Amino acid sequence: MFATPDVWLIRHGETEWTVSRRHTGLTNLPLTEAGEEQARALRGRLQVASFVRVFYSPLERAARTCDLAGYGPVAEVDRNLVEWNYGNYEGKRRPEILADRPDWIIFRDGCPNGESPADVAVRADRAISRIRTISGNVAVFSSSHFLRVFIARWLGLDPSAGRYFKLGTAAISVLGYDHNSASEPVIRLLNERPPSGF
Repeated sequence: MFATPDVWLIRHGETEWTVSRRHTGLTNLPLTEAGEEQARALRGRLQVASFVRVFYSPLERAARTCDLAGYGPVAEVDRNLVEWNYGNYEGKRRPEILADRPDWIIFRDGCPNGESPADVAVRADRAISRIRTISGNVAVFSSSHFLRVFIARWLGLDPSAGRYFKLGTAAISVLGYDHNSASEPVIRLLNERPPSGF
């Protein structure tokens, strides 16, 4: 019987701005020392799967996580996987944004001079369309808000549904299909963190 492949989504490891809870879109930050340890800890967990293709966001934090997890030599960059462009909210903490817009939700409202949820969904849809042509398991290294929209779109949901899928640093999520049916997309695993205590 034909088995439908799985898509493993891996959020990058910790950066200075994830620690300080700043919105980190296109700012190209490196991993912290702890983030590098998180990325190395992914190696053993990911070895249980065999990937025919590995893709990563062009941002340093995703590329470095991919490399330290052991996939640098075989991985391919995909610009569709880049994190949400936060525009005027780049580098800001949520309380700062809420001070001006008390009811703001990124997955509904997007960011001024940045991307809307629909913009991010277009990129996610392009990545998903590409992945669905591949026979075999795929790994994707990217950032939190983008991956949350990716999950929503995989399930056929509006990008606003990304608000329901919380992802920690270096977290693994796995998407697939129920009953080996491409018409029944599911979440197999959500937000599994490395066993190193982070």
